[in-house]
Amino acid sequence: MWTVVRTDIGPLLLAATEVGLVNVVFHASERVRGKALERLAGRLGIPPVHEPASPLLAEPLRQLTAYFAGELHDFSLPLDWRMLGGARGFNRQVLEALAADVPFGSVAGYGDLASRVGRPRAAQAVGIAMGSNPLPVVVPCHRVVESDGGIGGFGGGLETKRQLLALEGVLPQPLF
Repeated sequence: MWTVVRTDIGPLLLAATEVGLVNVVFHASERVRGKALERLAGRLGIPPVHEPASPLLAEPLRQLTAYFAGELHDFSLPLDWRMLGGARGFNRQVLEALAADVPFGSVAGYGDLASRVGRPRAAQAVGIAMGSNPLPVVVPCHRVVESDGGIGGFGGGLETKRQLLALEGVLPQPLF
């Protein structure tokens, strides 16, 4: 099942299986949606069905709406790790540590996150894991920054990362 939700950072595509949330996609224009749904169909073995009112999507929609309203700081959603493409082995370990150990309103460096999973010299690999995150916002890769204070990269674009960090009080809100 999939749907699109309008947010302060633009439209997000949400997809879920019976097990849990499987994908969050930024900038979900028609073209982006088409490509994301094609990739997801390849992983699922069948094309996902567009069902905005699906009970499988009700709680993710509720929690994301509350998050963007500033009313929710911790997501408590079932995630379907079986279908998360590149989220296996080290990448999955990093994403799980990120979700568990880097709370709302805080950030961690790539090297710090590498140390948390027992691979202190794997900061670059952590960056690759962040790039493979199929559940951005829910698994908060926007909270990972460079050790020198730089914002780092972000699959959703640096402005989106800035907006998410501002929402969480890490960066000041834009002036206009």
